[in-house]
Amino acid sequence: MTQNRQTIVILCEDSQQYLFARYFLQKKGFTGHFVAQKCPSGKQSGEQYVREHYAAEVKGYRIQKNRKKICLVVVIDADTLTVEERIRQLEMTLLEKRQPKEKIAIFVPKRNIETWIHYLQSGEPVDEVAAYNKLANQGECKSFVEKLCEQCVQSLSPNAPPSMNEACIELKRIIE
Repeated sequence: MTQNRQTIVILCEDSQQYLFARYFLQKKGFTGHFVAQKCPSGKQSGEQYVREHYAAEVKGYRIQKNRKKICLVVVIDADTLTVEERIRQLEMTLLEKRQPKEKIAIFVPKRNIETWIHYLQSGEPVDEVAAYNKLANQGECKSFVEKLCEQCVQSLSPNAPPSMNEACIELKRIIE
């Protein structure tokens, strides 16, 4: 499925999340200008950065959506919260909730993005409470993202983390 060229803003915690999201969206046919809005290293918690910038990014999206093709993708770890609690936390920063037709998708890996990577790497069930190791080379996630793209089209394996299933549902918000 090929999306028309557009601006894709990715608000995320770090480079690993950005690369994962960008590879995923490119594999899903998104082309255009990718804008990385990620937490500067060592400045603050990545999760805090995303929460503090979410409302401004949504406002920016809403200002531009009628003038150009744009979508906003947010990637934030659930950490010890549930996916629903993290999304609710973001939505509370808005004056007006996300509308169903708005091209704003929120991907919330439960515990963190490494949980998804570990699952895609092994294919085995993962514990969404455990903290998995980061990849030595963040770009190594590309082959794992390709597996997710294939699985997200049909349906995910019953072994897939529930938060990954939620991300596949969120993807539909930005696909035309």
